[in-house]
Amino acid sequence: MNPAKCSLDLYANFLIANHNRYSGLELERVTPVASMAHDSVTRFLARSNYTSADLWAVVEPMVKREEGYLVCDDTLLSKPYSRHNELARMQYSGVKHGLVNGINLVNLLWTNPRADEVSEIVPVDYRIYDMEKDDKNPDKKTKNEHFRDMLDAAKDRKFKPEYVLMDSWYGSVENMKYIVKKGWKFMTNLKSNRQVSVEKGIYVAVSDLDFGGVAVRKVWLKEFGEVLVFRLVDKNGDTMHIATNDLTMTDEDAFRHHWLQRWRVEEFHRGIKQTAGIEKCYATRAASQKTHIFAAFIAFVRLEIRRLKDCISWYEQKANITRYATANFLATA
Repeated sequence: MNPAKCSLDLYANFLIANHNRYSGLELERVTPVASMAHDSVTRFLARSNYTSADLWAVVEPMVKREEGYLVCDDTLLSKPYSRHNELARMQYSGVKHGLVNGINLVNLLWTNPRADEVSEIVPVDYRIYDMEKDDKNPDKKTKNEHFRDMLDAAKDRKFKPEYVLMDSWYGSVENMKYIVKKGWKFMTNLKSNRQVSVEKGIYVAVSDLDFGGVAVRKVWLKEFGEVLVFRLVDKNGDTMHIATNDLTMTDEDAFRHHWLQRWRVEEFHRGIKQTAGIEKCYATRAASQKTHIFAAFIAFVRLEIRRLKDCISWYEQKANITRYATANFLATA
């Protein structure tokens, strides 16, 4: 078996430099590697076997494991025209508010606000969610099982986060207790019908909880125990209820500051899609898709390293590449 001339380093840089054509044929047209054909790209994608453990090996020097936050969320890589993709399934999209054909990624992000008010945004783990387990697929894992697996890996890697941040999908009692057993604190928003109690044995939906003129209340969360609940009202008047097992955090501003760090995972999802082409693999085989996804993570990490070092956004780094080409074209046209 001849080694592929295409490499992870080359392919990841190609994802950074390109804007709309992420095919092997396009890489063949621009590669500096002599006599490299698009078949080499195909072989690289199909034969590689990178995992999330390989991502951790790359990002480990970037993170301070005793600082910052661990943030979990999932995102859908849209594949609307890829009917024969081995990883794509019809799944719910929060963006489209309906079913979309795509690949679902469950991601664990480390983020840490620095003194210069720039937050470090580093993906430290991910899982590809295939489908719910059933009688025909007993070994498949749910999103929540993937989440707990990543928490186990984070504990093994000696993380000591200030908080684990997650949305209501991952805010189940089972997940809360799982985090507490690791000695960690969590923050999660609660669905409006989650049952809480101020008086023993009398439960109400958290959306009906009387805050008595304050923003934070200590309550008993059904099947879990004592938590603090913070009522967050945004500019549009929408209300969100945030729960934490940190019973010392009664300051409203501190509650808001910690919870808003969860937004970094949304920035990450948008960034890796728009700057690293993670959705733009045309291969149908699962192995090739997995290699492309891993390479997109590597591309994003390279962009993040430069953003932190030179204060140049991911998007501006992409624009600088095309700006250089545009200037040369205009100068010679």
